[in-house]
Amino acid sequence: MAVTQQLARLSPEQLARCRGSVEELDRLCSFELLSSSDYLDLDWAPAPLLGVFELARVGPPILAGLRRGLGGDTEVNPAYRDRPESVSGHPVTALESDAVAEVAGLLGQAEPQTVLVALPEDAASARLSIGMRDFDGHPGPYLHRHLVALRAFYADAARRRLAVVLWWD
Repeated sequence: MAVTQQLARLSPEQLARCRGSVEELDRLCSFELLSSSDYLDLDWAPAPLLGVFELARVGPPILAGLRRGLGGDTEVNPAYRDRPESVSGHPVTALESDAVAEVAGLLGQAEPQTVLVALPEDAASARLSIGMRDFDGHPGPYLHRHLVALRAFYADAARRRLAVVLWWD
């Protein structure tokens, strides 16, 4: 089974319950707590997105916003690490609603076309430039799709004053 990054947007009250209950956090990470529209599967895009942002030499605040949007700020519930289904070495992290708004604002400044133009036109060179050696084809469309989805996910979470939880599944 492939390990991919997952995000969920939830109310501050739901996040507080996940912080206090491993069972509630497990419901979240098992895709049972929220409607499917409040989850986002980023697949394997996080590291290549960071790579292309670095390649594009986006401003340090925008790059920091992406890092924060992919890594979170704090671990939700350290006891969850003991669950047999959790991915070792990747704790479940969260961003509170104020941090979500900051990340959404920074990601909103990163226009996908402007960032992705930094990729070489040649597919093999593009893959090598961001560490996607085993990827098939040019990574541009793949990264575009995930960057657009990530920006929209955070923008909607910020508009609704929601928190975001991140984990690898």
